[in-house]
Parts: sequence; C-alpha cells; structure tokens
Amino acid sequence: MPGARPSASTVDTCNIRVAVQRKLTITIDEEVYERLHDVVGRGRISQFIERLVRPHVLRGHLDSAYREMAAGEQREADAEEWADALIGDVGDETR
Repeated sequence: MPGARPSASTVDTCNIRVAVQRKLTITIDEEVYERLHDVVGRGRISQFIERLVRPHVLRGHLDSAYREMAAGEQREADAEEWADALIGDVGDETR
C-alpha cells in the first residue's frame, strides 16, 4: 500500500559501534621488537599488544563480563563439570 508505514516486524535496525583508534609511540628493547616481529608478524604487533593490555586497563569492563558469564546457568554448570573432571585427573597422578 503506497505511503503505508511498515510494521515493526518489517523494519530492520542496525547497531554500529565506531572504534576510535589512537596512535601511540612506545620504546622497547631491540631484541624484544625483533622477537615480536618474528612471533606475531608484521602488521599485527599493535593488535597483539592491545589484547594483552586491554584486560589490565579496562577492569570495569572485564568485571562486568565476568558477572555476565557467571549469570549463565548452563555456562556455570559446564565450568563446574570441567573443574570436577580435573580433580579426578589429579587423583590419578602418581606421586
């Protein structure tokens, strides 16, 4: 029907997250840089460092993520089952 407004079920929505990036210059030992380059690869060092640093500087975000994970009953049941299985493995070790 021309000019008719679409129903809520036919409207598509999209959430867009814009990530603002900043350039940072850091100084590290030459040997460390060379190993980063060898292990992580050219063009991936920034991403690697960000993944390592993020949990340490965004604690509130990490804490809320842990709370959200703990609220998932199935996830908690799976984690408990996994932990209980590990205890059994330790009991089987020879001393």
